[in-house]
Amino acid sequence: MKDKRILFVSSEVVPYLPETELSSTAFNAAKNAHSKGVQTRIFMPRFGVINERRHQLHEVIRLSGMNLVVNDMDMPLIIKVASIPKERMQVYFIDNEEYFKRKAVFTDEDDTLFPDNDERAIFFAKGVVETVKKLNWAPDIIHVHGWMASLLPLYIKEFYKEEPLFTDSKIVTSLYNHNFEGSLNEELATKVDFDIKDKDKVAVLQTPNYTNILKSAIDNSDAIIHGSELISDDLQSYLNEKEELPVLDFQSENLKESYLNFYADIISAS
Repeated sequence: MKDKRILFVSSEVVPYLPETELSSTAFNAAKNAHSKGVQTRIFMPRFGVINERRHQLHEVIRLSGMNLVVNDMDMPLIIKVASIPKERMQVYFIDNEEYFKRKAVFTDEDDTLFPDNDERAIFFAKGVVETVKKLNWAPDIIHVHGWMASLLPLYIKEFYKEEPLFTDSKIVTSLYNHNFEGSLNEELATKVDFDIKDKDKVAVLQTPNYTNILKSAIDNSDAIIHGSELISDDLQSYLNEKEELPVLDFQSENLKESYLNFYADIISAS
C-alpha cells in the first residue's frame, strides 16, 4: 500500500470532536495508513464547536470561493485546513456559514435533530468531491465513516460518475452502532433527486432514517467494514443480502494490518 492514496471522509474525527468509537476509529485508520507510507487526506465538516484557534485551522483561499447547489440554492463553500499534531496529516474542513457555524454538531439543546441536517449532508458530500477535484488528487480508496458522510458513495457513483478523477477509486464504508432517533427532513429524497435522476437509486431515501441512509451507502460501496462490534439487525440483514460485497468483520485488535490488507485486497480485485 506504500504510496497509494486513501481519502478518509468522516462525520467525526478526534482531536477535533470528542472521542467516540467512530471519531477514534476514523483517526486511527488514517494514522495507521499514513505510518505505512500511504498518502492520506482526511475530510470532515467544520462544526461550530471546533475551536479554530486551538487547532490552528486556517482558510485555504485557493480552494474556497465556489458555490455548491443544494436544493436549487447556491451555498458558498469554504475550505479550512489543519495538521494533526505529531502526525503530519492534513485535515480538510468543509465549511459554510449557514450549515456549520452553529455551536453544535447534529442536534440542538433539546437533543432534536437539526431540520437542515439533510442539506448539510448533501453539502458535505459535494464539498468533499469538489475540493478533491481542485486538489487534483485521485484516491485509490475512499473510506467513509459516519452517517453525515454516507451520501458520498451515492454522489460519487451517480452525480460524479463521469468524473475521471474517481474512475478507479474504490469506496469502503464503515458501519457503526451510532444511530440517531427519528428521521432527517422528509424532503431529503426530493433534494437528492435534484442532482440524481435515477429514481431507483434515490428510492431508499424516501424515509430518511439512519438505517436507510446507511443502506444507500452500502448500495454504492465496493466494500464494507464493521466499525462497531454490533450493528442493527436491520442493517446486518441488508448486508447479508449483498453476498458479492467484500466485508471485513469488526477488528478489536490489530486494526492497522487488517485495514491495510483489506484495502490492498480491494485494490487488487479491481
